[in-house]
Amino acid sequence: MPIFNTCRMPALLLLSLAGVILIVSVASCVGPMSDHVGTPDDIQYAARLWSVLEREQMVGTHAKTLKPFIGAARPHGWVLEVESGTVRLGNHSGFVVVKKNYRGDHISVADVERNRAKYLNSISVMFKREAGYDPEDKNWFWVQYKPDGQLFSMRKMGMKIAMAGKIMKGASPDKNK
Repeated sequence: MPIFNTCRMPALLLLSLAGVILIVSVASCVGPMSDHVGTPDDIQYAARLWSVLEREQMVGTHAKTLKPFIGAARPHGWVLEVESGTVRLGNHSGFVVVKKNYRGDHISVADVERNRAKYLNSISVMFKREAGYDPEDKNWFWVQYKPDGQLFSMRKMGMKIAMAGKIMKGASPDKNK
């Protein structure tokens, strides 16, 4: 009597092959993401950056009034305000770009000027970090805040991920929660 049922061998082989493919697929997706996606350090860094931006009056209730314009480019708002400059976070001074994204049905620049709080959807920030942070992407730290300074998050592969760190450049706000 044979140890293996030869009729079932092709099915077992296919099932084993499918299992290996699944494991490799999951590992290849999770591996690269796990070292740079909304980590606890990124979340803490984003909170510290928000505090600096508030102090510099680039965000928050005492932010300087800027001139809005029609941006109309995804993933940012239909109407935008953009400010840039150099800020100091800890021992590092870096260039920062702050984009205020305004959204609404048939929104205009005049609507935003009349009531910024009503239309402000999110604030996208790029901060040039120290050399070696992310050389592949020129050391940019990316973060997307809600108007109150909380972080947006997105779902990837069943995980809730803070929109902070090295991932922002490939993220779509359409999936933000």
